[in-house]
Amino acid sequence: MGLRQVDTYSPQQTAVLESVSRTMSATVDGVNALAARFQADKAFARSFVDAVSLIGERRGRVVVSGVGKSGHIGRKIAATMASTGTSAYFVHPTEASHGDLGMVTSDDVLILLSWSGETVELGPMLAYAKRFNVAVVSITSNAESLLARNSDAAITLPKVQEACPHGLAPTTSALLQLAVGDALAIALLERRGFSAQDFKTFHPGGKLGAQLLLAQELAHVGEAVPLLPLGSKMGDAVIQMSAKGFGVVGICDAEGKLAGVITDGDLRRHMSKELLLQTVDAVMSHHPRVIRGNLLASAAMEMMQAQKVTVLFLVDENGTACGILHIHDLLRAGVI
Repeated sequence: MGLRQVDTYSPQQTAVLESVSRTMSATVDGVNALAARFQADKAFARSFVDAVSLIGERRGRVVVSGVGKSGHIGRKIAATMASTGTSAYFVHPTEASHGDLGMVTSDDVLILLSWSGETVELGPMLAYAKRFNVAVVSITSNAESLLARNSDAAITLPKVQEACPHGLAPTTSALLQLAVGDALAIALLERRGFSAQDFKTFHPGGKLGAQLLLAQELAHVGEAVPLLPLGSKMGDAVIQMSAKGFGVVGICDAEGKLAGVITDGDLRRHMSKELLLQTVDAVMSHHPRVIRGNLLASAAMEMMQAQKVTVLFLVDENGTACGILHIHDLLRAGVI
């Protein structure tokens, strides 16, 4: 990755920029090497298939462990799996050796991370797994290591150059471990058919939770919905629009289906002395923009922005109006 000089820097600032550029290049090269091996090495690709099969077929949980930077990456992998439908947790090897191995059963799968594959602290966990028939998935760079040779599925990463100039601090290698963990988590998500609604169950709070709300959870229903039947006078429509406060009124046919809408814009376009004496049929727009209640709130926001509207009516499978959603409802809930 070449450094593009866009301004005048001091020698110290230039050194910083060059360092950042080298690190980015090293990480990109590492990920590219990982992707290339996956495409070219059938045995390597098969190790992912085996790992996902092991985890997906076991009735227990995924127990992730590692030491140092591998441990930090392991915590993230466990958290990602847990939030995407795969029951998982992290156990530190030292704690495992002092009693926490009692939480691991033969229905579980161990994911052990070690770049060298010879991390001493993982030895007791590996021995326990062999003794009690616990499946082991390893993520390492050494196919001949003790860890890889004793794994049911060994994902052997390509040896890559660390971004650290001394080749000591785990940087690029940690990124590859993380990429593999994410790949496993997403493959398991898709294997299980984990849906956006399932995702919402595990992420009820914050901005992400707001994005996963359904339109019907934020919509106004019942008497709050401004509706009139076909044949109503425009005077009644204006009263409804003012009383309900949405700047719109829905017009329904005899079966309750939404046949059209009248907005503030329609009033301006048809403004005349006779407007209030006309029927809603003559003024309404005949192709109202509607959504179903089970649409994600984030999708409703995208639709509003794309169509430059601030209000959408909700309809059921029969086309019957059952609610109304205003952009302010979405903004208040934190949907952006």
